[in-house]
Amino acid sequence: MRLNELRDNPGATRARKRIGRGPGSGKGKTAGRGHKGQKSRSGVAIKGFEGGQMPIHRRLAKRGFTNIFKKDLNEVNLGRIQSAIDKKTLDPKKAVTVEALLAAGIIRRARDGVRVLGQGEIKTKLTFEVTGVSTGAQKAIEKAGGSVTLVEMPKRSPKKKETPAKAKSPETKAKTQPQAEAPAKTEEAKEPAKKSAKTPAKRPAAAKKAAPASKPATKTKK
Repeated sequence: MRLNELRDNPGATRARKRIGRGPGSGKGKTAGRGHKGQKSRSGVAIKGFEGGQMPIHRRLAKRGFTNIFKKDLNEVNLGRIQSAIDKKTLDPKKAVTVEALLAAGIIRRARDGVRVLGQGEIKTKLTFEVTGVSTGAQKAIEKAGGSVTLVEMPKRSPKKKETPAKAKSPETKAKTQPQAEAPAKTEEAKEPAKKSAKTPAKRPAAAKKAAPASKPATKTKK
């Protein structure tokens, strides 16, 4: 066997359909699209349209729902843990936790915790502190002399989207400036009030009595 003799299995690949290459090719002229009509034109994608009647995706009933409380768990098999112990990347003397599995490279992210599954064989006595475990895996761990403790992972906080700071318009700036100056004015108003409280209040000067207006002399008629 040489490199130039390497071939794929017969029927594994098919030749590409070459269209629009003349009448002798069998796919010339109209290129397999037929004459006229909407589908013979370019830029047409009729997906789910059935000529106006109710399409199949609307005739069928809706089914199922999305569980918003679903936990996104890492699934780790016992055989994977045993191979990590054999490679000495996981310490069997310490408890098998999410942090230990991350450090050993068995899982990439903590997510909502770890669920241990029973595929493979475990030979080492281990103490598991994980979020979940299958019945088969628990029996295999206890048979090897180990134990399992279920631990709840802390809830992940949702990622907050950083909103860019909006530039303030000149109208809003004008509104905010007097509010900032208001406390300074009130402090200035308090100072003269304190000074006036210390100095005795002056008595108001007695109002001068106005002289009675003389009545005009009336002339007597003779």
